[in-house]
Amino acid sequence: MLPQLTQSEYSLVYNLFSFTFATMLGSFVFFVLGRTQVAPKYRAALTMSAVVVAVAGYHYFRIFESWAGAYTLVDGVYQPTGVPFNDAYRYVDWALTVPLLVAELVAVLALTRERTWSLTWRLALAALLMVVLGYPGEIAGDTGTRALWGFIATILFVYILYVLFTEMGPAIERQPGEAKVLVRNIRLLLLATWGFYPIVYLLPILGVEAASAVVLVQIGYCIADVAAKCGYGVMIYAIARARMDAEGETEVGDAAPAPAFASGD
Repeated sequence: MLPQLTQSEYSLVYNLFSFTFATMLGSFVFFVLGRTQVAPKYRAALTMSAVVVAVAGYHYFRIFESWAGAYTLVDGVYQPTGVPFNDAYRYVDWALTVPLLVAELVAVLALTRERTWSLTWRLALAALLMVVLGYPGEIAGDTGTRALWGFIATILFVYILYVLFTEMGPAIERQPGEAKVLVRNIRLLLLATWGFYPIVYLLPILGVEAASAVVLVQIGYCIADVAAKCGYGVMIYAIARARMDAEGETEVGDAAPAPAFASGD
């Protein structure tokens, strides 16, 4: 059962949903247009960035509608209408977009075909399982169940970090100039944003008051989604442009030969 909210609490979440939806829409336009500004070998990464924010934007529109239908203003406070707030849209979104986020990072590195497929499938599968295994805890009514599934999902999160910070290390070190710095930073962005989700997930376990927990969970997820999808995609674009500059591809139609670092893993 949803808790009663003040006008300011309800409006804060309502407006943040609107902001997040608009940010996803704007990012989609940027990535579609930005795709024409990178060399063909990097366009798959920008395509995935566009798909990520398109899927997220659609789900935020549905979340926005569900939030509006779940509450009604009565005597100056927002009371639950009895219509459930469908927060499961988030997990449907994450199940589709989180695997793509790791896939686009691998794609923009322009590794060998074998190495690309190996990393993509392992990271994408781990990311999908992380989301799927976290969902039973999200909808659980007791602290123990929430904590158990959260712990299991965290194991997959740790595995993803292990691959990103160990197995992909040599490939990242071979990136040219500014691209190397950007790839290091995007790993940190991923760590910071994905690490934020477990904190939000734990708020009900930590005994935060019901109304505050609902508001903080929605605010936390919105902020993390904007950074992890829109901000992440912008950095993917920047990495592609930095690699083009290092390879001397000043025009997107150039067919410059692959440099030595692109042939390794």
